[in-house]
Amino acid sequence: QVQLVESGGGLVQPGGSLRLSCAASGIIFSYYTMGWYRQAPGKQRELVARIISGGGTEYAESMKGRLTISRDNAKNTVGLQMNSLKPEDTAVYYCNAYRRLFGRDQDYWGQGTQVTVSS
Repeated sequence: QVQLVESGGGLVQPGGSLRLSCAASGIIFSYYTMGWYRQAPGKQRELVARIISGGGTEYAESMKGRLTISRDNAKNTVGLQMNSLKPEDTAVYYCNAYRRLFGRDQDYWGQGTQVTVSS
């Protein structure tokens, strides 16, 4: 059974920082691209950042320069450091594990962790 468990969300003031973590089990972690997505009320879920097994990264333009995504293939964890947070970063943040195998998508999601940026 695949599980992705996020932690680290919470309330932070504008300009503050948070570090999200996701612990994965039930998958061969190193085979998957790991990502963070977010969904704000009334909006579609959107990519925040993702990292391939070898360490290559991709970031959302709206947050580029304020994020660092990292992974530890030995510990099956992926982290997201977020700095200079803005009220518009308020959303539920989801951990994602993805790979394509024999033409089929294998796509897993965590339950999400709330990030609220407010004074």
